[in-house]
Amino acid sequence: MVIESHDTIILVDPMLGAKGTAGPSFTLFRYKARRNPIIDLPDHAMAIVNKSTHCLITHLHPDHLDKAAEAFLKSKQLPVICSIKDEHTLRKRGLNVTQVINYWEPTAFLGGTIEGIPAVHGYGFIAKPMGNVMGYFLKLPNEQSIYLSSDTIYTNDVHKVLTTYKPDISVVASGRAQLDLFQPLLMKMEDIVRFVKTAPAKVIANHLQAVNHCPITREELAAELTSKGVLEKTYIPEDGEVMHFE
Repeated sequence: MVIESHDTIILVDPMLGAKGTAGPSFTLFRYKARRNPIIDLPDHAMAIVNKSTHCLITHLHPDHLDKAAEAFLKSKQLPVICSIKDEHTLRKRGLNVTQVINYWEPTAFLGGTIEGIPAVHGYGFIAKPMGNVMGYFLKLPNEQSIYLSSDTIYTNDVHKVLTTYKPDISVVASGRAQLDLFQPLLMKMEDIVRFVKTAPAKVIANHLQAVNHCPITREELAAELTSKGVLEKTYIPEDGEVMHFE
């Protein structure tokens, strides 16, 4: 995902490798085993990525920061913004970490503010080995506020941001990722619906149909949101689609 605001272009969680080059299959038997990513980037993607002025990273899984993305960020020495818990690892990998974000602490960012929001990457036991994840609440000058919930289930913290911060745009990872064992790593369908219903304004659904352990398709998500009467407030973009918000 790329967020563009005037002359600022923020690259979020880049996975830039060609189809099948970023890593092995995340599942062997629950879902069809395929090397990731399971699709190529859209034809025009790198033209946009190459214009990036900053990079925002929510966590360090390879579907959010792969080797190709690391090489790109190092070659450009692009300013990287990350969680305080990921700073050491990213610096060790040679990335140009210029700003570190803590949880629940608004920090000056590009003339506005950015705040780290806790995220829980899975239901039950699996969340702990999945490691640290940070969502972000951004308020950029003369723009609508954005909540990037990142890879998370629906938690009290997610609910707090949606109901108290009242973001103008909320982004929800909607693929219901799941490994061969344990519960899902992302919101189940009923929690995606809850997220959309609770969000005060527009919702963008992402993390769909690009890695092999995410079974929910755009069509299935649209059908469910339609049945619950909330599709009209939800954007389910195609790969490479550009959305304008004013």
